[in-house]
Amino acid sequence: MKVISTKELVKVYQSKLFSKDGITALDNFTFDVEQGEIFGLLGPNGAGKTTLIKILLGIVLKTSGDARVFESEVSNVAYKKKVGYLPENHRFPNYLTGEQVIRYFGKLSGIEGTKVDSKIDTLLEMVKMKEWRNVKIKKYSKGMMQRIGIAQALVNNPELIFLDEPTDGVDPIGRKEIRDLLLNLKSEGKTIFLNSHLLSEVELICDKVAILNKGKLLKTGSVDELTSTGNTFRFFTSELNDKVINYLLTGFKAVLHGNSEFTYNSNNDEDLNKVIDYLRQQNVLIRSFYQEKSSLESMFINLIGQEKEAVN
Repeated sequence: MKVISTKELVKVYQSKLFSKDGITALDNFTFDVEQGEIFGLLGPNGAGKTTLIKILLGIVLKTSGDARVFESEVSNVAYKKKVGYLPENHRFPNYLTGEQVIRYFGKLSGIEGTKVDSKIDTLLEMVKMKEWRNVKIKKYSKGMMQRIGIAQALVNNPELIFLDEPTDGVDPIGRKEIRDLLLNLKSEGKTIFLNSHLLSEVELICDKVAILNKGKLLKTGSVDELTSTGNTFRFFTSELNDKVINYLLTGFKAVLHGNSEFTYNSNNDEDLNKVIDYLRQQNVLIRSFYQEKSSLESMFINLIGQEKEAVN
């Protein structure tokens, strides 16, 4: 089931009153998010990420195109009962305690008071904030604010959760705990839409990723698909003699990285097996080999850089 679906979605902000000129925040943006996925949205500042989330939440109106959540037009507000949302740089009233924040947002979600109270302990335990439940928000650190923000996003037991920079200001241990929490929510069949500048976090947790720049979708796919560098394999072996080195260079067009390491670009599994068979025939110990990949961060920087060069 497609939990989120857009087709040729366009959003243009008018730059001045009565002006025909506008700023295009989304330009024919088309993508889908399947049920049970952790989907990451990436892009530089001003790419259109927040605009997309606000359109999907019905906060901002689209200019044209189609946007659906749970196969329902975003103009139909009924779907919001199944949605949780943590905005970026959220602010809660300083005079409220963590427990009171969750109760307040639970009531805003239409949950009866007694049912909200029964959820508070579970949610505070889930985000490791139980001992801070009666402390006022004004004494919370940035990381603690994020944890309470996640708790309020889960108070209505949503099927779809929008998280905008959920680990911003959270220490490494806290980020690991939040990752574990999101994976647990995924195991319950929930869909998570994640917007984050921490690409290493996205790489660790997301099933699929979309890269957005200047309102346009540049690339989408699984993390493995996006970080693959093709069919280059790196081998680590016992020390290679001159005969083996020469044949690897001339016969297989391998690239040497020392006397016990080389890379080989394979067009298919059969060619790769030929290299392995040759090494074994020459009594070379293959300690390990793997298909090379770039990090999501490197791929992202290169892709955005190529886009800038194409424009210039």
